[in-house]
Parts: sequence; C-alpha cells; structure tokens
Amino acid sequence: GMLHRWDDSQRYLSDNPDLVCEETANYLVIMCIDLEVEEKHALMEQVAHQTIVMQFILELAKSLKVDPRGCFRQFFEKIKTADQQYQDAFNDELESFKERVRGRAKIRIEKAMKEYEEEERQKRLGPGGLDPVEVYESLPPEMQKCFDEKDIQMLQDVITKMDPT
Repeated sequence: GMLHRWDDSQRYLSDNPDLVCEETANYLVIMCIDLEVEEKHALMEQVAHQTIVMQFILELAKSLKVDPRGCFRQFFEKIKTADQQYQDAFNDELESFKERVRGRAKIRIEKAMKEYEEEERQKRLGPGGLDPVEVYESLPPEMQKCFDEKDIQMLQDVITKMDPT
C-alpha cells in the first residue's frame, strides 16, 4: 500500500500475485480510513492511490471476465500508455475516494468524541443520577460565584436573600 510509482506497484504485485483480490482492496480502504483518523494524511493519499489501482484492476478483470491475477499487468500497460480520458477517470476516482475517506474518518472521530464525552458525563454523575456540571450551570450566577470562590458564608447569605417561591 505504500508504493507510488507504477513500476514499483507492478513489481510488488508480480512478486505477490495472491494480493490481487477483493480482500486486499477492502483492507486498503480500511487502512486509508485508519490513517486519516490518525492524521497521517500523506500516507493515506499514497495508500488511497494503491486502493484505486487495485479497484481498477478488479474492474478490468470483471470486464474481461478473467481472474484479476491474470490481468494486472494489462492494467499497468494500459495506465502507463493511457489516453487523457482514462487517466482523468483514474484521477477523478482517486480524488472522490480520498474525499469519501476523509468523510468516513471525520464521522468516526465525531462518534469517538461523543462516546468519550458520554463516558466522562457518566463518571461525573452524582447520587440520584444528577450531573454536577449540569446542576452548577443551572444555578443563578450569584450562586455559581459562591461555589467558584468556595465561600460557604456567601452561599448562606445568597440563599437567605432568595425568594422562597
């Protein structure tokens, strides 16, 4: 997944033809999302390139009705000598794939943040299931000041002055 030049990719797949399959493509997609979540953007872009290479090889195999291991060399010949339209199609697919990866990574990060915030809230819950932060924020400002300054006398004075209704 870390290769970038066409020849390097082709050589690697020639040495490891068993990797030319749907499972590798799926693994590379997950790897891209993981890298983006870890903020390894340049590495994600490199692996994304290999992901689209693999997807194009799999598509070519489908259209030729052959085993992908038998046609990956044809893909590399085609892409190296490709007309602008084929190269544009590859690059467009690569760019839209990277956008989808960024979107998935963002959703995963947001979900993790929500889970973390909920865990923190659960840890804070006091007796009766009340969240002390929420209780504090619902207090009138003059009462919040008493808690901020940890002044019991000021708190008693504020309570005494409060309207009982």
